[in-house]
Amino acid sequence: MKFLDQAKIYVKSGDGGNGVVAFRREKFIEYGGPDGGDGGRGGDIIFKAVDNLNTLIDFRYTQHFRARKGGNGSGSNRTGAASENVIIKVPVGTQIFDNDKETLLADLDEVGKTITLCRGGDGGFGNARFKSSTNRAPRRADEGWPGEERWIWLRLKLIADAGLVGLPNAGKSTFLSVASAARPKIADYPFTTLHPQLGMVRLSSTEEFVLADIPGLIEGAHMGNGLGDRFLGHVERCALLLHLVDITSEDVVQTWKTIRHELEAYQDDLSKKHEIIGLNKADLLSPEEALEKQHLLEKATGQKVFLLSAATHQGVKDILYYLQNYITNHKLNDASYQKPFSPI
Repeated sequence: MKFLDQAKIYVKSGDGGNGVVAFRREKFIEYGGPDGGDGGRGGDIIFKAVDNLNTLIDFRYTQHFRARKGGNGSGSNRTGAASENVIIKVPVGTQIFDNDKETLLADLDEVGKTITLCRGGDGGFGNARFKSSTNRAPRRADEGWPGEERWIWLRLKLIADAGLVGLPNAGKSTFLSVASAARPKIADYPFTTLHPQLGMVRLSSTEEFVLADIPGLIEGAHMGNGLGDRFLGHVERCALLLHLVDITSEDVVQTWKTIRHELEAYQDDLSKKHEIIGLNKADLLSPEEALEKQHLLEKATGQKVFLLSAATHQGVKDILYYLQNYITNHKLNDASYQKPFSPI
C-alpha cells in the first residue's frame, strides 16, 4: 500500500426534505383540515479516527462525499425519512484544514474521536404547521434547508513517542530495523526512505514505545531542496527527537547544525523539543577517532552524545533505554500526552 499523508476532498451534507401541502379528506369528517407532514433531515458528514488505517491513499481515488437528501413529507402528518449520515474513516492523527490550508477545523488525535463537519439540512414544514384560528386551510409548505458543502484538506501527522531525524544516509532506517520489527528499505544511496515509517520498540513486556523514521533532510530543505521538510509534520507530536549524525562526516558539528537549522526554519516549537544525539556508524572508525569526534560534538552541543553502530548493534540498547526512560517520565508529567497506537 502506498503512503499518502495529504489529500484534498469535497464534502456535502444532505439537503432537508420538503414539507407538503395536504388536506384530510375522509367520509363523515366534515372539516378534515390540513395534514401535510414535514420533510426529513438530511444526512451529516462525520469524520471518525480509526486505528486500522495509516495512510490517506483511499482519498486519492475517492474525492467527493455526499450525504443523501431527507425524504419529503406526505399526507396524514407523516414526516419524511431522515437520511443516514456519511461516516468517513481516517487514520488517527489526521488533521482537517479548510480550503486555505491554514484554518484547522479538527484534529483527530485519538482512536474513536469523531467530528461532525457538515450538518444536514433540516426538513421544511408541511402546511399542518401553519394552521391557526384565522388560517384554517393554509396552502403554504416550506422547502428543506440546504446542507453544508466545502472543500477541505486532510493532513496526516503520525503519532509516535520518538522521532528520528538526520541527513540522508545517517543510518536512520538501519537503526529503526534493529530497534523494532519494522522492515524499512535500506540501501547505500541518499533518500532511500521516501515516506515515514513507524516501528514498535519493545524492551520488555511492560516497556515499549513507538519510533518514527522520516525521510532525510538536507541543507535548504525548508526551501524545497531534496524531499523538502513537509515530512517533519510526522514528528511534531513526538515527546523527543533522536538526531542521528554520521560519524564519518568530515565535520560532525556542521552536520548537526544543518539539521538544527532546518528544524528551526520549519517550526520553532519543533526545534525546542528535547533532543538526543547519536553518532552512528562508530564501527567505521577506530575507537580513538570515534571518541575524538564524540568529545568534539559534546563540546559544541553542551550535552551527552551517544556512540553507536546500528549495523553492529553497538550502543543501541543503551540509547533505547535512555529513550524509554525519558518517554516514561514525560508521560507521567504531562497529562495531555497523546498515547500512540501500535503501527500495523
